[in-house]
Amino acid sequence: MAAFPWHSRNRNYKAEFASCRLEAVPLEFGDYHPLKPITVTESKTKKVSRKGSTSSTSSSSSSSVVDPLSSVLDGTDPLSMFAASADPATLAAAMDSSRKKRDRDDNSIVGSDFEPWASKRGEILARYTTTEKLSINLFMGSEKGKAGTATSAMSEKVRTRLEELDDFEEGSQKELLNLTQQDYVNRIEELNQSLKDAWASDQKVKALKIVIQCSKLLSDTSVIQFYPSKFVLITDILDTFGKLVYERIFSMCVDNRSVLPDHFSPENVNDTAKETCLNWFFKIASIRELIPRFYVEASILKCNKFLSKTGISECLPRLTCMVRGIGDPLVSVYARAYLCRVGMEVAPHLKESLNKNFFDFLLTFKQIHGDTVQNQLVLQGVELPSYLPLYSPAMDWVFQCVSYHAPEALLTEMMERCKKLGNNALLLNSVMSAFRAEFVATRSMDFIGMIKECDESGFPKHLLFRSLGLNLALADPPESDRLQILNEAWKVITKLKNPQDYINCAEVWVEYTCRHFTKREVNTVLADVIKHMTPDRAFEDSYPQLQSIIKKVIAHFHDFSVLFSVEKFLPFLDMFQKESVRVEVCKCIMEVFIKHQQEPTKDPVILNALLHVCKTMHDSVNALTLEDEKRMLAYLINGFIKMVSFGRDFEQQLSFYVEARSMFCNLEPVLVQLIHSVNRLAMETRKVMKGNHSRKTAAFVRACVAYCFITIPSLVGIFTRLNLYLHSGQVALANQCLSQADAFFKAAISLVPEVPKMINIDGKMRPSESFLLEFLCNFFSTLLIVPDHPEHGVLFLVRELLNVVQDYTWEENSDEKIRIYTCVLHLLSAMSQETYLYHVDKVDSNDSLYGGDSKFLAENNKLCETVMAQILEHLKTLAKDEALKRQSSLGLSFFNSILAHGDLRNNRLNQLSVNLWHLAQRHGCVDTRTMVKTLEYIKKQSKQPDMGHLTELALRLPLQTRT
Repeated sequence: MAAFPWHSRNRNYKAEFASCRLEAVPLEFGDYHPLKPITVTESKTKKVSRKGSTSSTSSSSSSSVVDPLSSVLDGTDPLSMFAASADPATLAAAMDSSRKKRDRDDNSIVGSDFEPWASKRGEILARYTTTEKLSINLFMGSEKGKAGTATSAMSEKVRTRLEELDDFEEGSQKELLNLTQQDYVNRIEELNQSLKDAWASDQKVKALKIVIQCSKLLSDTSVIQFYPSKFVLITDILDTFGKLVYERIFSMCVDNRSVLPDHFSPENVNDTAKETCLNWFFKIASIRELIPRFYVEASILKCNKFLSKTGISECLPRLTCMVRGIGDPLVSVYARAYLCRVGMEVAPHLKESLNKNFFDFLLTFKQIHGDTVQNQLVLQGVELPSYLPLYSPAMDWVFQCVSYHAPEALLTEMMERCKKLGNNALLLNSVMSAFRAEFVATRSMDFIGMIKECDESGFPKHLLFRSLGLNLALADPPESDRLQILNEAWKVITKLKNPQDYINCAEVWVEYTCRHFTKREVNTVLADVIKHMTPDRAFEDSYPQLQSIIKKVIAHFHDFSVLFSVEKFLPFLDMFQKESVRVEVCKCIMEVFIKHQQEPTKDPVILNALLHVCKTMHDSVNALTLEDEKRMLAYLINGFIKMVSFGRDFEQQLSFYVEARSMFCNLEPVLVQLIHSVNRLAMETRKVMKGNHSRKTAAFVRACVAYCFITIPSLVGIFTRLNLYLHSGQVALANQCLSQADAFFKAAISLVPEVPKMINIDGKMRPSESFLLEFLCNFFSTLLIVPDHPEHGVLFLVRELLNVVQDYTWEENSDEKIRIYTCVLHLLSAMSQETYLYHVDKVDSNDSLYGGDSKFLAENNKLCETVMAQILEHLKTLAKDEALKRQSSLGLSFFNSILAHGDLRNNRLNQLSVNLWHLAQRHGCVDTRTMVKTLEYIKKQSKQPDMGHLTELALRLPLQTRT
């Protein structure tokens, strides 16, 4: 230590700042603008390859931006050249890509405003269930035709396959009885997989048998409540079959060099593919029963594209007429729904067949109320109100397809035709479900008139009003009719005795009420909901609907002072008795508040209500709550806290923070936010008072400081506490609360030994030393401006922190301790300056207190020498093969520190720097480019005033060459 005493160089910070500023260069803009398009000059070189000719070059200028990549192409597309020699696998991939694009193009006429079948599928399966036992007929078949030898004659092959189909229709069958609904679904899924397996193993006839067998199931209505779900499951299999057949034929159109174009015509299809396609249609035509023949042919309707341009347009009317032969009206309407679905997928522009299905259905609608259906319902013990909703999925789909982009005249005709039929509630419901919302909304009063005339025995009127309400949530009725519409609807809804029926309707009409009326009408609706749902705790069975109502109300009332002035809003919240649901509702409210509250508020109504909401969220936290959930709750509560402001009433603001601390003590991020808010409040007080520190102001600031000092120990995160102690101490220092600042800094110093070796970061254990290094460097930087306490001696806090660093147990192979000592060396060098680099307003730092006193500087230098001795000792311990790279890195780092902060006119310090330079290069571990740049910097600095001694130093710093 005595060999290398420390001497800090004197720093002129202002001059150093000035020398670091960028040089201003005058720029004549003229026509230049950074966003103006650049003119590119394109050079074209023409080369003549004939013998004896020379190359000629021509240059031309263009004002347009030229593609820089175009010049590398000679006109030949390299991808086309590659495709010409592609292997079959590449062609298959190209075909797959082409097929996907073609499928998109086929459906391009159907926009995103058309609700696809896939979105309805899940709802149907969930809604139409049964507890009755189901049965299914599985074909067992004989071995006939399975073991024969292959014949070469095509006619024999066809005859054999037709015999196999006859065998299917006449063969033995196995009936599985007493299946639960889940068992039935599993069996259908097994058949679907069997279809795929059969197809993959080239057993096409077996695949067709499976499809025919499944299609026959659609004629069975023995468990009628399950029929809509059965339809969904069976048509999934039909869709799979249709896709497999189409892709099979399409793949036959591919030769060795090309694939079928996206918009192909039958002329592009080869004879083999056409023959195969005809063969499939002939097989299907041989199916004897109407229902499986209809469904299987409809599933491969798209394959008509391979045969003729008019194939689909000719088949659709024929298939539409085939449905007339289905006697059961329920089976018939679902067959029409499937035909419309396939038609919309393959030929959505052919509207005539869609319209024909609709009007044919109207002609047979009266069958629903005929004796045959009534007798069937009696046998199954099914009431008419339970039977009629079974038609809704199919009717809604048919009506949606027909009405999609239909002219007003057609929609009006459809509406009038439905109006003329008796018992038309079912039809009316489907019309309102499928027609455009704008069409229904503008004729709301007409629809209400039709609803009133409906017979309620078969289809309840409240369901019709619900369907009307769904339309009015999407489109606005005439303004003059709005109040009358609400009154007519609510007269029916409020009379409902069944709580589930009531809430299903009320949920829909709340949206309409919020859109078009004031808080008065909304309050009336909420009061009515409370009245109906409170008896017998009916609300417990309707939480989803009640949540939906809350979401709709808060979506329309962004002014929370208005929202909380709705008298029945908070009593409505009281119906959410289940904690998980109540918390979700509170989260929804807070999300809307954070999103839409633009200005800070101090409205007592808002504050009291939202404190209650936030308290509900906070109290739901327990030992089992996930960390993600805690973060979300804390984010929402913090969002509320940030939006509370009492202006210059700082005492009221602090009182709010005190109350919030007592309410949200289990969420650490909220406490952290409160501490930051209080620190910000203390700084804002100082700013507003503009230095006029009265006793009252000083007392308030001390109260803020005390708030933070009391709250920080309750936090769990060690680095959270350390950083908040440091930050709060800085705030106290900025407010001239010196003793309080010392208390914060001492608390931080005493906490450092408790830092564990590993800490949890986002669920993973990480070493803590890098975080501790960052904190300590910040801490030492702060200590530059902290004045010494008159009773504790020179640099008391620095010494205390250094002792803690010395005693801390660092990792065995870690250099972080030495990096901290290097940081301390920078601090002590800055403390030896006549004027410090930065200050706190109205706080006298040590440069003012000591005024360059020699005793202070001597103490400072002694501390520097102690730190240097620690650094050098550590460098000696690294003289091992496995640590040489670390030694070089630390040696160069220490050299740079001496260069920046030490007075190299001192011979011993100068020699130390030379020794460190050699040490860094000794084992060839340091980057040569770094050494070169460092030496260049030294030479450049030597030209600065009072830095000439660096010239001699540069001569003593050789660069090691590697061989």
